Amino acid sequence: MSKLGVNIDHVATLRQARKISYPDPVKAALICERSGADSIVCHLREDRRHIQDSDLIRLKKNLSGKLNLEMAMSEEIVKIAVKIKPDQATIVPEKRMELTTEGGLNIISQKRRLQKIVKRLTDAGIAVSVFIEPDRRQIQLCPEIGVYMVELHTGRYANAANKETLKRECDILNKSSGLARSLGIKVFAGHGLNYENVKPMMAIKEIEEYNIGHSIVARAVFTGLKNAVREMKGLLK
Repeated sequence: MSKLGVNIDHVATLRQARKISYPDPVKAALICERSGADSIVCHLREDRRHIQDSDLIRLKKNLSGKLNLEMAMSEEIVKIAVKIKPDQATIVPEKRMELTTEGGLNIISQKRRLQKIVKRLTDAGIAVSVFIEPDRRQIQLCPEIGVYMVELHTGRYANAANKETLKRECDILNKSSGLARSLGIKVFAGHGLNYENVKPMMAIKEIEEYNIGHSIVARAVFTGLKNAVREMKGLLK
């Protein structure tokens, strides 16, 4: 059975819309854990549009399972990660004006800088992953920067306009996952996945964990968070 990482950013987004104390993303994270989530994912953005520093501190203190911090290659955020020590740090690209992460990290153009950041995080005892496109060149460079976990960006797959495109993108993810595993790299996947399009991906055995947030939080509006997490977890069996 594949593992499920639940991203709680959008619980914080709802809270920040009014700049009040609820709904509390930490409380949501604990419900997710009790409902079967294998890890909790949050993105501490530079503009702090949803998750706040205090949320990260409380998540680290209160979670019993894995905390996966999504983070940009910002010196400020790197220092916070080294101090808080999440179980895992996933390095992602970040643009101030984007609604959500718009693609994978370009390892090729940022190799030296990434190597330094990966070493700092690793030396602090943090497992490091990179969020990349399902691209052969990007995957092959991961061991060179000291990374043996990747999260494949599933955006093109999730946004496929027809069955032919969906199949092509699924095949690309399948081949990329196989290549990563052949290099000793653990494979995760995420972005735009929901209760329907996650099903065909179950055929890709190399993917160990799916990181899903928006569709679960959206479903929770109608069914409750506990049921939404349990339903997604059931699909991954």
